[in-house]
Amino acid sequence: MADQYQYNTNEEKIVKDSHTKEIDLINRDPKQINEDVVKVEFEDVIAEPDGTHSLDGVWKLSYTTFTVSKYWCYRVLSAVFGIPVSLLWGFLFACISFCHIWAVVPCIKSCLIESQCVSRIYSLCIQTFCDPFFEALGKIFSSVRVALRKEV
Repeated sequence: MADQYQYNTNEEKIVKDSHTKEIDLINRDPKQINEDVVKVEFEDVIAEPDGTHSLDGVWKLSYTTFTVSKYWCYRVLSAVFGIPVSLLWGFLFACISFCHIWAVVPCIKSCLIESQCVSRIYSLCIQTFCDPFFEALGKIFSSVRVALRKEV
């Protein structure tokens, strides 16, 4: 499933690795996981209410400074730390996947197998000991009749 097969004109099988898929450089958040988290605009942080306004030039320069510094600071941080942090995240998710595949799922499967065995033994004990007891109680109390009378 990780590899896709293609055939060329000579009917030779060519393996296409799924790790080399093309990435979209335009839409970099196709699943919108950061849709409402990091969309911070100038108006979300700095706002001047009516009656308290700075000079128009200061306001425009503040807007430009905020926007450009945020843009370039993010670019510099992602250039410096992006690859090491992605390496750490890749390592972490690889470790999580390894533990899940090689430890968690087999442990759960083992517990399910054992619980099925215990469940059968428990069911057998209930059918052997409890069912006859409750059937006998049912037969004893089946002849009991309850009648309600209203006395005036």
